[in-house]
Amino acid sequence: MIFEEVEDAQTFYKAYARRQGFAIWTNHTRLSKDDKTLCAVDYVCTREGFRRVSRKDTDRQLPEPAETKIGCKAMMGIKKDGEKWIVNKFVVGHNHILLTPRSTSFLCGHRGVTKVQKKLIMTLNESGVPTRKIMSVLSKDSGGEFNVGCIGKDVENYLGSKRRKIFEEGDAQRLYSYFLDRQLKEPGFVFSMQVDKDGSMGSCFWADARSRAAYQYFGDVVTFDATYLTNIYKMSFVPFSGVNHHHQTIMFGCALLVNETGESYTWLLRTWQEVMLGRAPSTIITDDDKAMAKAIVEVLPNTTHRLCLWHILQKFPEHLAHVYNKFPDFQKDFRHCIHETITTDEFEQEWALIMVKYDLGENTWLQNLYSRRDKWVPAYLRSTFCAGMSTTQRSESMNKFFKDYVRSSTMVSDFVHQYEKAIDARYFKEKEKDVRTKSTRAIMKTPFKIEEEAAIVYTRKSFTIFQDELFNSLRYQARKLYVSGEAKTYGVTAHGKETPIYHVTLEGDEGHATCTCHKWEFMGILCRHILCVFGKKAKLNILPQHYVLDRWTINAKSRPIPDIPCSDDQVWQVQDEATMRKSKSMIQLYDIVELASQSAKKHNHFTLALEKVHKELLAMEDHIALQSLGEFANLGVPAAM
Repeated sequence: MIFEEVEDAQTFYKAYARRQGFAIWTNHTRLSKDDKTLCAVDYVCTREGFRRVSRKDTDRQLPEPAETKIGCKAMMGIKKDGEKWIVNKFVVGHNHILLTPRSTSFLCGHRGVTKVQKKLIMTLNESGVPTRKIMSVLSKDSGGEFNVGCIGKDVENYLGSKRRKIFEEGDAQRLYSYFLDRQLKEPGFVFSMQVDKDGSMGSCFWADARSRAAYQYFGDVVTFDATYLTNIYKMSFVPFSGVNHHHQTIMFGCALLVNETGESYTWLLRTWQEVMLGRAPSTIITDDDKAMAKAIVEVLPNTTHRLCLWHILQKFPEHLAHVYNKFPDFQKDFRHCIHETITTDEFEQEWALIMVKYDLGENTWLQNLYSRRDKWVPAYLRSTFCAGMSTTQRSESMNKFFKDYVRSSTMVSDFVHQYEKAIDARYFKEKEKDVRTKSTRAIMKTPFKIEEEAAIVYTRKSFTIFQDELFNSLRYQARKLYVSGEAKTYGVTAHGKETPIYHVTLEGDEGHATCTCHKWEFMGILCRHILCVFGKKAKLNILPQHYVLDRWTINAKSRPIPDIPCSDDQVWQVQDEATMRKSKSMIQLYDIVELASQSAKKHNHFTLALEKVHKELLAMEDHIALQSLGEFANLGVPAAM
């Protein structure tokens, strides 16, 4: 047999091997003595030869991998004859069982990730899709698993090679370049990076214009947590988050810290405050970290510091395992003490009973926690504005949110890209809620004017919370307890029940009231107890303006922020143009492929047209490259070879 090029011979033997049921690899090549060019190649069965016997690891505990080399002699040799290549050796027989042609897709010699598959794999990986699901997509895209041409291990190896390449190119440099590029495209984007003495990357912080603007609207309460994830460099992922007018989690910037020392947290908080125009939050919620607490006292002295209940509750089974195992009722009693007590007196009474009942009075861990109860026990937090944030739900939500997008194996530069995708997804959900609130009308549950007024000013989620309180206020009754000057105090209880009793104090006729449940102070939306007194005693059927918190309204983001140069809508327009063009082309191409697959005639026509367009695009690329060389020459700059 004669071949024009050495690649043609390899393609032929590989196709032959697939049909016969084996795989090949290049075993030996020879160079010409005269000009050192390739003159001969031997292709052999992948089961040719024998495994080398290693003298190392004689005490190996792991099982030996399966034997693949068994001395098979099947091969094809070619040599150069003038300008052609001829077959000079061909051994047909094998000393092992051959596979079916379909099964050869599992052999290394016939597996490989195509260029198109690589692009799809990278797109899916950047969206946080795990390898197993990537293979499912490839299988569906190829018409079945046997048609994919690669297995999960090949996908993992490809992604691993990409990570190694990124690492070799300099992950920190890629990240710095990305930040600079973002800043050029989006003036409101800011970042800060620390560099060690040896030039390696230290901690970094970044925030886009949307996050900075969101903080000006909703930054009264901030969650600051360093416990979500770490990446392959063991850097801590520290997001600043809060809730918007739809009660959704939003971001106020993010950091990667090389360590969790007081110095790192102080640097981060100072940087974050500078980016946020020096405005401090009224409340900050963190995990129980001493270094973080010290930094907050130093940088945010006037901010109320609360501890995340979720993180504290996570530690109870660890520190009190003996109690959980011995007393089945302990968890129920403890949860009631933490979650169901309304006043601090109620909490103190139940806590004391639990200490005695389960003999925990001498437990030093609980004693330390109890000494800081004003920072984590709900009964002590009810009078502090927390935007209604349940620290338990919010932390669980945030953990799931980021877990869907980023993993510990993610490179730093890719980590930032993944974070941006997660943020885009969040803002998309916010836009959805905006449209729903403005384009639909809420259904009323009562005939009261106060409900209609609330529906006009509040976002749909905020209105739903208010409406639930108003509707449930009908289940309560109020009786006057005492009068002190212009202040009247009422006892509010559910119909047919004597407890619990909530004390609502009404100040004058202006609609000013306080309740012992402290829902207004904690959340910024009136409670059912105050609404009960308003409706049944004060005969107040309008929504007092001083009880409409701007952050929960439809127009919460209407106030302009001149110090941040890029608005929320403008950020959405700052897109990678190449990515947008690619997405548009992929959608068009998918429709064309669907049509082309309907018949052999259509498919052949599509293939010819595709080849023609491909050649034209390559020619355009060459033309652009030549133009660039000419421009370099005109500038007197030598072109790199």
